[in-house]
Parts: sequence; structure tokens; C-alpha cells
Amino acid sequence: MAATVLVYSDNANTREQVRLAAGRRPAADVPPVEFLECATLPAVLKALSEGGVDVCVLDGEAVPAGGMGVCRQIKDEVFNCPPVLLLIGRPQDSWLATWSRAESAVTLPVDPVEFADALAALLRRRLAVEA
Repeated sequence: MAATVLVYSDNANTREQVRLAAGRRPAADVPPVEFLECATLPAVLKALSEGGVDVCVLDGEAVPAGGMGVCRQIKDEVFNCPPVLLLIGRPQDSWLATWSRAESAVTLPVDPVEFADALAALLRRRLAVEA
């Protein structure tokens, strides 16, 4: 059974970086992943309302709705909100990731090893909660 990873960015290249960095399976001890790509906030909210999302990857540099604000909004509005991995522009923005209530953050451009490790940790956490 695959895990569903929602990827939000208005930039198709960023969404591709995420897919390529995660690969089919970010770690041997987590299930394969399927990606649900969203380019707008309404698409994110619709996908989360339908359920089945295991982890959200949100682009903090997205416009007009940045991933940090989106993260804070979904943490307030979505029951049993999936864990969030936030893509931030600079390491100094990590305090904003904390403010947004993201469980994890990595910097852009996406580093494949760092990203896969962070995603796998959130998948383990989510799957442990569901078990």
C-alpha cells in the first residue's frame, strides 16, 4: 500500500525536484509514495478535505499563498492534519517554519538526501499514529 504525499508549489520545477528527491520510496522501511501535486491553495484544501493524504510538502516560497501560511491554516482547519515538511528559502527561515507549526523543514533547492530523510521520518511518524 502506497503512502500519499501532497506536494504544493506554484512552481512545476519545485514539484519535480520533490518527486525526484523522494524517488519511489524515500527509505527502505517506509512504503512507496504516490504524489498528489497541487499548484493552488484551493486545490490543497480540496485534497485534504477528501482525505487519504499521509504527508504534505509545502513550498514556503509559493505565491500568492506561501507554504508557511498554508501550513498554519491547515493546522487550524484540517482535522487530524497530516504532518508537514516545509521547503524554506534560507536556513534562517527555520523560525518561520516553527511559527507555521510544520513538523520539519528543509531548504531550497531540494537536497535529495536531506529531503528523503526528512520525508521518511514524517512517514514513519504518520504511519505509527495510524497503526
